[in-house]
Amino acid sequence: MARLESGLIISCQAVKGEPLYGLGIMHHLARAAVLGGAKGIRANYVSDINAIKKEVDVPVIGIIKAVYEGSEVYITPTLKEVKELLTTHCEVIALDATNRERPNGEQLCDLVDYIRKNAPEVEIMADCSTFEEAKAADEMGFDYVGTTMRSYTSYTKGIEIPDYDLISKMVKELNARVIAEGGIWEVSQLKKVLDCKPYAVVIGSAVTRPMDITRRFADCFNNKE
Repeated sequence: MARLESGLIISCQAVKGEPLYGLGIMHHLARAAVLGGAKGIRANYVSDINAIKKEVDVPVIGIIKAVYEGSEVYITPTLKEVKELLTTHCEVIALDATNRERPNGEQLCDLVDYIRKNAPEVEIMADCSTFEEAKAADEMGFDYVGTTMRSYTSYTKGIEIPDYDLISKMVKELNARVIAEGGIWEVSQLKKVLDCKPYAVVIGSAVTRPMDITRRFADCFNNKE
């Protein structure tokens, strides 16, 4: 997916409980992002992916967030979500590639094998939280490895993101293309990320979540000292 190289990918998604969920506007956010210079979109749910693909002509990284009892994995966690994503025209499918147990005892390698056999034209991204997870995904043959889950697993919680050292280590030591994702709110942070030379960068909340953006400013009024 050479069109993503050295490019900005904007995550356009909302889940249940968020103000923009279910309003059918993610394709408008995607269009605005592309007009602003985004080279790709990361999107959640089949309906939003399909609407976005009709609206913009850039690669889409597709995911489905689904919560299963007994598992902390929620980004494309099972074969069910993989099959649903394969009904869309997303160019990349992202999978949680952390060491946590998947629902129903499913294995990450089996999901990768299914995509390779049934949709060889679709690339696969690993959402990781540690270098070890990224290395394992690289050895498994993922096309992309991302820092998506850094600070979002119990064993990485509290680590400051963006983790520039992790991004640099992944770029230097892995064969898969590295996508930096997570915690990028300011242009100054992005510039430091780009110094690490990732293949591409995903930014989400800082662009497409007005409630979170507003909260960051509102917090200044509550912490004037």
